[in-house]
Amino acid sequence: AVVRPTSSEDVIQCVNYSRENQIPLFPRGSASNVFGGSVGRGIVMDFSAAMRRVISVERESITVQPGVILANLNRELNSHGRRFGPDPLTRRISTIGGVLAQNSSGSKWMKYGTPRDSVLSLKAVLSGGEAVVLHSASDTGQKLEAPSEGQQLNRIQKRLGEILSRHGQQIEERKPKTRINQAGYNLFDLEVNGQLDLTRLLVGSEGTLGIVTEAKLKTESHPRNQGVAILFFQKLETAALAAVEIGKMHVVACDLLDRRLMTMACESNSEYKRMIPSDAEAMLLVEVQADDYANLQAKLEHLTHRIHRRKKWAFDVRTATHVDDRKFFWRLTRQVIPTLYRLRGKKRPLTFVDDIAIDPAKLPQFMKSLYQILNENEVTASVFSHTPQGLVNIRPFLDLANQDDLRKMTRLADQLFDEVISLGGTISGSSGDGMSRSAYLRKQYGAVYDVFKQVKFAFDPQNIFNPGKIIRSTAHDMTDHVRRVQPLTPIGGKKGAAKSESNELTVLQPQLNWDVDEIALAARNCNGCGRCRSSLDQERMCPVFRLAPREEASPRAKANLMRAITTGQLSTERMTSEEFKMVADLCVNCHQCRKDCPAQVDIPKLMVEAKAQYVAVNGLKFSDWLLTRLDWLYSIAGRMPRLTNLMIRTPTVRLLLDRFFGIASGRKLPTFSTQTFARWAARNDLSRTTKQRLRKVCYFVDAYANYNDEELGRAFVNVLSHNGVDVVVPKNQAISGMSLISDGALPQAKKVASKNVELLADFVRQGYTIVTTEPSAALALKHEYLHILDEDDARIVSESVIDACSLLWDLQSQGDLKLNFRPLNHLVGYHVPCHMRVLTDDPPAAKLLDLIPGLQVERIKKGCSGMAGTWGLKSKNYVRSLRMGLSLINEIRRPAIIAGTTECSTCKIQMEQGTVKPTIHPIKILAYAYGIMPELDDLFSRRSEDLTTT
Repeated sequence: AVVRPTSSEDVIQCVNYSRENQIPLFPRGSASNVFGGSVGRGIVMDFSAAMRRVISVERESITVQPGVILANLNRELNSHGRRFGPDPLTRRISTIGGVLAQNSSGSKWMKYGTPRDSVLSLKAVLSGGEAVVLHSASDTGQKLEAPSEGQQLNRIQKRLGEILSRHGQQIEERKPKTRINQAGYNLFDLEVNGQLDLTRLLVGSEGTLGIVTEAKLKTESHPRNQGVAILFFQKLETAALAAVEIGKMHVVACDLLDRRLMTMACESNSEYKRMIPSDAEAMLLVEVQADDYANLQAKLEHLTHRIHRRKKWAFDVRTATHVDDRKFFWRLTRQVIPTLYRLRGKKRPLTFVDDIAIDPAKLPQFMKSLYQILNENEVTASVFSHTPQGLVNIRPFLDLANQDDLRKMTRLADQLFDEVISLGGTISGSSGDGMSRSAYLRKQYGAVYDVFKQVKFAFDPQNIFNPGKIIRSTAHDMTDHVRRVQPLTPIGGKKGAAKSESNELTVLQPQLNWDVDEIALAARNCNGCGRCRSSLDQERMCPVFRLAPREEASPRAKANLMRAITTGQLSTERMTSEEFKMVADLCVNCHQCRKDCPAQVDIPKLMVEAKAQYVAVNGLKFSDWLLTRLDWLYSIAGRMPRLTNLMIRTPTVRLLLDRFFGIASGRKLPTFSTQTFARWAARNDLSRTTKQRLRKVCYFVDAYANYNDEELGRAFVNVLSHNGVDVVVPKNQAISGMSLISDGALPQAKKVASKNVELLADFVRQGYTIVTTEPSAALALKHEYLHILDEDDARIVSESVIDACSLLWDLQSQGDLKLNFRPLNHLVGYHVPCHMRVLTDDPPAAKLLDLIPGLQVERIKKGCSGMAGTWGLKSKNYVRSLRMGLSLINEIRRPAIIAGTTECSTCKIQMEQGTVKPTIHPIKILAYAYGIMPELDDLFSRRSEDLTTT
C-alpha cells in the first residue's frame, strides 16, 4: 500500500495500524537514494505529496515538514538572506526528511557540517505510536529530554544509556578514523552533559528508529563574497595530493573530477571544451568565501599560487568571482555528473560502491589501490570526490542484465570495502546503507554490529520501521535486490512475452517502430535519480507532477511501469486496464522530461506506446476521439465560420459541448477566420514550385493557421517574401496528427503521417526546406513521425524541418534578414512553448523581436502553459490546466504588458484565458514592424493600461 499522510495524526494512525497488523512501514521522500533506502514490501508512507509545508521562519531557524524539497526550503529562506547549510548534490529533488534520514552533507561540509549539526529539534513518532519532541544540544533555548515515567521515550533513554555504558569502549575502538561517517547508527557522540541527544541518533538512522514529522533547523547567513578556482592536473593521484593540501587552507568546498567526467562536460557544452585542457586527467573545483572582496581575491591568489606555481602540482588554473561565472563552474559537478547516464549501450554507471569515506591524508594511497582493483576486474569507472572530507564517489560501468557483471559487482564491493576498512575508512560517508550495503556493516564494525541490533530493538522491538536497512534479519548478497532489466524470452526464443497472472503466456506487440528489447532498454535507462521530480521555477520538467507531486505523476514512475511490463513483473494484459491508462494519461507528451532528464530517457515515447496498447484493445473514449479528429471538426466548422463563431459564444451550446463532448464550457475557444489560409494561398497561386531562388520554403500550415488564424499564414508568407524567400504551400495537406499520437490513436496517426510525408518528401527532393509556424507540427514532422513510420521519406522530411522563427534567425545569423523595422514602443511578454524548447536549445523568437526598435520583450519563465495541446480543452482537465498555467496568466495580466506572444496556438489559448489582452505569434509582430500587417494597428496604437482597464 501507499499512504500519503497530511499530518502527524495520520502518521500516528498509520504506525499503530502497522504495528497491530505486523506490516512493515517505509517512510519515503523523493526516493532518490539508489542504495535501496526507502523500498520494501509493506506500507510506503510518502511524505512528499502532502506534508511539504514551511511552518515558520525565524531569525536563525526554520521549521518545516519532512516533505519540503531542500531547494524550495532555500528559496523560502533566500528572501530572508539565509540558507540551510548542507548542500547535497540532489538538493533540487531531495526532501528534508530524506536529507535527515541519510545525513547528506554535500560539497560544502567544511563550512556547514552535516545536517545532523544543523538540527535544533525534531518531532517524531515512535514505534509505539507515541509522538515526541526531541531537542538537540545545540538548541540553546531548550534542555535535553529528561526521563518521564511510563513512556516509550523514557524506556528507550534508559535502555540506550545502559547500552552505551556497557559497550562504550568497544564502540569507541571501532569508530572509523574519518571526518564523516554514515555507516550504521551514530553511537559515537550522543552524550552531552550527562544526557543523551537523541536527535543525533535519529538523523542518519534512515527511518529505522522513528519517523520524523517536523524539523526545526538552524539556518546560515548568505556569504558576502564567494570565489571559485578550477585547477587542472595531469595525474589523478597528484590532484588527490593537492586536495589534501587545499583542505588545510580554510576553503569551503573542494571537489575532484576525473577525466571521464571532464570529457562528458566538454561534450555537453562547447564552452567547457574551450576551458578544459585536452590533456587534463583530473580537476579540482575549489570554493572560498570572505567578508570583503579584497580578502576573497587574496585567498584565491594564495591558493592558486601555492598549488599551481609553488608546488607545481596543477598545470593550469581558472578563477571566477562573478555570480554567473561561479554558477557555470559549479554546473560541472551538479549537472555534468548525472549526464553519465546518457552514455549509449547497456553498461551504466552504477553507484553500489559510491560514497565511501577515508582519512583525506590517505586519499592518494587509496586512489592507487582503487585503479588497481578496477584494472584487475577489467572495469571502467568514473570518480568524483569531496576530497577534504575524504568522500569518494565511484561509479563502475556495468550491465545489470549480464551475469558476469553482476558477479563483478559483488567482487568489486568486497575488494573495495576491504581496502576502505583496512585504511580505517567507512563504507558509507554520506548517503546511508540501504538494502545494498547493510550486509557489509558487520565487516566494518565487528561485534559493534550486535550493539546496533540492541539499539534497533530498543526503539522498534517489532521491527516495523524500514526493516532490512542497517539491521538485517537475514544474510544476503549485494545483487539479491538488483532491479530486473532483462526482457523475458519465453520458450521458443520469442522475445516480448510475459506470463499473465493466470499463468497464460501473453505477448507484447509493439505499436511503434521498435521491438521489446528496445522498449526494455528505454525503460531501464531510467536509473531512478528522481531529477524529474524537480519543482524549481527555472526548470520545466514535468508540469503534471508539479501540479500534484505524487509518484505516479512523475516521469520516473512511467519508466518503472514499462520496465515492470517488459520484465514480466506485470502482465502485458495490465496495459489494457483502466488503472494503467490512468497513469499513462498523466503524461501529456510535452517532452520536457526527455529534454531535461540526465539520461535522456524517452518517457513520451514509452507512454505513447502504453496508450497505443490500451487504444488497440479498448479504443478511444468519445471525447478523446472527437478531439483527435481535428481535421474532421475543422472541415465542418470551417465551411460556416460565422455560424460556428456564434455557436461557440452561446452559453447553451457550450454547456451541451461540455456535457456531451467533454469540451470545457469555461474554456475560451478560438474563433474561426472567415476564410481559410488554404483558399487565400490558392488565390495567390502559392502552390506552384519555383527554380528561381536559392532560398525556397515549403510551408506546412497545420490546422490552427489554416482555420483559426489565416492572418498568421499571410504574415509568414509576406515576411519571407520581404526577405527574398520563395514560399510554396502544397495543396491537400493533412493536419500534423500530434493529437492522435499523444492519445495513442496510432492507426489513424499513421495514415495522416503517411499522407504528409509522401507530399512533403517530393518538395525536399526539389530543394525546399519544410517550415511550419506551429511548434507541435514541427515536432510531429521532425520527431514523432520517425516512431510511427519506417520509411526513408520520413527521415528525409525529418532532416529538412525547421520552425518559422528558427528559419528567420538563420537568415539574421547570415546577415540576410532585412532590419527595416519601424519602432514599436511597447512591452510584450514572451512565453517559450514546451515543444519549441524541445526543438531548439535557444528558442529564437524573443531574439528576433529584440531586433525591433523600441520593442521590449520580457521572457516569462513560468514553466508550461498548462494546455498541452487538446488536453487543456477537456472538461476533466480544465481546472488542472488553469492551475498549471496560472502563473503565466498572471504575468500577462500585468499592466505594463500590452500583449503576450508565443509560437504555440494552444499556449495562446491559455494565455488569453482570464484576460482581454491578445497573444500574438512573433511572426505577426515582425510583419507589423515591417509595415506589412495593418491588422495590428488597433492593438499597437493603444496603451497597455487601456487594455487592462477594459
